[in-house]
Amino acid sequence: MSEYKHGSMDISEQKKTYAGFLKATVWLTGISIGVLVFLAIFNS
Repeated sequence: MSEYKHGSMDISEQKKTYAGFLKATVWLTGISIGVLVFLAIFNS
């Protein structure tokens, strides 16, 4: 069994995935708020 060294793992893919998740979350939140504002303004 090899010796584990803290901080030696390559986490570049995890960082890219997390950044993509955050970007998608921000976009989805913005679109949702936009839809709610649109519905509030044009409620008839």
